Amino acid sequence: MSASIADDVVIATDTRGRNLYEDDASLRALLPAYLGANLRCHIEPHLSNLGYRVANDLDEHAQLANANPPKLIHRDRYGRDRQSVEYHPSYRELEQAAYGDFEIHALSHRGALGWPEPMPLVAKHAFTYLFNQTEFGLGCPINVTDATADLIVRFGSKELQEQYLSRMLSNDLDELLQGGQFMTEQEGGSDVGRITTKAVLKDGKWRIFGEKWFCSNADAGAAALLARPEGAVAGTRGLGLFLVPRVLESGEQNSFRIVRLKEKLGTRSMASGEIAFEGAVAHPIGDLERGFLQMTQMMNWSRLSNGVKSSALMRRAVHDVHAVARSRKVFGQSLYELPLSRRQLLKIMLPAEQSLSMWLFVGAQLDKASVGAGDETDRAALVARLATPVLKMRATRDARKVTSDAMEFRGGTGYTEDFVNSRLLRDAQLGSIWEGTTNIVAIDVVRRAIARTDCLDPYCDELARLLDAALSVGEGYRRKLFDLLQRIKTQAETAANEEREHEYRQVTSNLYHIATAILMAWEAHQTGNGLRLLWSDLVKTHRLDPSDPTQIISTSEDVATRLLLHHETDVDEANRLVVG
Repeated sequence: MSASIADDVVIATDTRGRNLYEDDASLRALLPAYLGANLRCHIEPHLSNLGYRVANDLDEHAQLANANPPKLIHRDRYGRDRQSVEYHPSYRELEQAAYGDFEIHALSHRGALGWPEPMPLVAKHAFTYLFNQTEFGLGCPINVTDATADLIVRFGSKELQEQYLSRMLSNDLDELLQGGQFMTEQEGGSDVGRITTKAVLKDGKWRIFGEKWFCSNADAGAAALLARPEGAVAGTRGLGLFLVPRVLESGEQNSFRIVRLKEKLGTRSMASGEIAFEGAVAHPIGDLERGFLQMTQMMNWSRLSNGVKSSALMRRAVHDVHAVARSRKVFGQSLYELPLSRRQLLKIMLPAEQSLSMWLFVGAQLDKASVGAGDETDRAALVARLATPVLKMRATRDARKVTSDAMEFRGGTGYTEDFVNSRLLRDAQLGSIWEGTTNIVAIDVVRRAIARTDCLDPYCDELARLLDAALSVGEGYRRKLFDLLQRIKTQAETAANEEREHEYRQVTSNLYHIATAILMAWEAHQTGNGLRLLWSDLVKTHRLDPSDPTQIISTSEDVATRLLLHHETDVDEANRLVVG
């Protein structure tokens, strides 16, 4: 007789059967502070639907799509040189959910999901946040389709808009034209000014020659790229922005080929490749002398999306550790009762809570910046210009640790491919590389956003304004946060003025931590949810206060229990706990 596991011995469960929107008490509590009531009520049933699917059918498809990565087919069955990428059927199901069922790529551009007009970024990224908890790989194609459409809206000619926009924003997969952004070259990398891809005007048409080294969504229907027109100056000033279709109006494939698909650590479901351009027809987007500037205007959108995706990975890891804690007992005790487990759970949860507050804030600022003209719009644009890379740098790094610690919390089964942990861990590594490595983003924060664009005053002023508005939070606690804000502002000014590059990463992290501590205090006041104030105090204590390595900083049992189990706590109760 073969050995079997007794019915009463159960390996710790995962999130199957649950609803990751309904289980996310923080997201549900905070949306009212960042969205109007009518829109929030309208999208909540859709979010709940997506929340259930990401833990169930979509999660099964994500597991299969990542275990069966795409394949590059060089010829069709008749022997013709017509390249295609073959995807597992589960990847197609994920595309149907993202582009068809929930229209995530189009939410900011047109009416969708029964809402008559484009949704603000906060609403759109609530869907991004949920979807990427199950499938991070497809998150890139969704984002670049959205962002490429936005480039065409902002800078493209009327003809270009008429030719491409309706297909790029379609929810019919047979009609949909997915977007791509092919920027990286072997020569360039983060140093975009070294791009060698050339654009040549021949017989009234622009043609692209050169090679792009890392092209995600490699078989996109239309890709935006930077190339240097013949005779243009060196550096970023000489780069033009172009749209390159995969298939020409004649039905022929354009003159570029996918050299190979990348073998990647993570995002295995999605095709990334090296692409050689051999005279590919291209359409200029906007003024060719402003190509790089036009592209960088999209950086905030892409970096926000990156931060949201990393936040999503952390939240999925949090859901997983709670599934383990709920279902596993050790020596007769729940993991929620064991001191080290409680501490580890809080350490996993805190960065996830910080990232949620920060991306909601960045999205709200970008929404304000897009409303029109005026002082408030200009201030919001400056706040977002600094807050976005601050989010991108810290959240992506935190995701790497959180997903790793969640794997350890599950134990040996987390190290296998049977559970989501290994996928989360692999995918989390990409965030701090994509859209600029940690060093590059820290330099952007201090040298560009602060020193060149003067974003620090608006950033700190907005945080101080929110702190002043949090009237139900104890005055003594608000004073401590305000004093920390001023000290961090001085540190950032000094690092920028004296070009202390070795301090840039620490400065960026401090700007993130003080922002999240203040935002959580403001959220407590706005929503009446005292748990946000308790999280704020944990940020201050563990991320901002000076520490003695011989002194163990402990969270009270009462506070820990409230946070771990989401016990309802009003702001007055939280004030007493923080003061205590």
